[in-house]
Amino acid sequence: MAWPGNQPFQEPPQRPVPGDPRYSANPSVPPAQQPLPVPSKTPPHPQRPQHKAASILWASLPLISVGTVTPFAFIYAAFRRRTVDLALSAAAYLAIWAVAWVFIDDEGTAGSIAATLAMLLCFGGTVHAFAVRKRVFSSPPPLADGNEQAVQAAQHRRKLRERARKLAAEDPVLARELGIGRPDQPRSYDDGGLIDVNHAPPHVLATLPGVTPELAARIDRLRRERGPFVSVEELAVDADLPAHLVPTLGEYTIFLP
Repeated sequence: MAWPGNQPFQEPPQRPVPGDPRYSANPSVPPAQQPLPVPSKTPPHPQRPQHKAASILWASLPLISVGTVTPFAFIYAAFRRRTVDLALSAAAYLAIWAVAWVFIDDEGTAGSIAATLAMLLCFGGTVHAFAVRKRVFSSPPPLADGNEQAVQAAQHRRKLRERARKLAAEDPVLARELGIGRPDQPRSYDDGGLIDVNHAPPHVLATLPGVTPELAARIDRLRRERGPFVSVEELAVDADLPAHLVPTLGEYTIFLP
């Protein structure tokens, strides 16, 4: 068959595999309509022991110094974290400190105001410092580039598959109710991209890596004739699968009774 001269040959796009965000088990439903798993929140980066001791000492400086070093403590915090709120706090405390320093020895109203400001520097600064000390002294998380984020996402989905397999081994009925291994059905449980070889329809089996529509039809025929499979090794023998497919299929398949 000749190709039209004005249409250069293009390679067909690769079919997304389970675990790929573009994957859609039902070809008639666009991937955008498939429910996406909710990303887990990144845990806060813990403080190192030496940072914890230093943060407590830093936060105690306003109280220990009776407010005299409060602005300088927050100037240090502003330079350390380089955030607008800490910079504004440092500027405010510095202004309060300057006013209190000028009028602290005066008698009358000015002296009373200066004394009040000094107490604010001491007690208010202490409370404020303890409120922000973890943020000031926490180690910043390492910057992850695109490749590292992709690796983390893949590892996360692998853990989801492991949890789903464990749940299915302990309670197969609950696993079927949750739709584990059945991306063709409405569900909210994220199994990390597993496919139930014993119950998923052929067009879903064909989305497994290396499984062609013909091979999916063969698997469907065998399970109807011989009953459900119990492992990927049995599937490989009965369906005469290529040996190189077994490790990959073992990663993405589950065999519910």
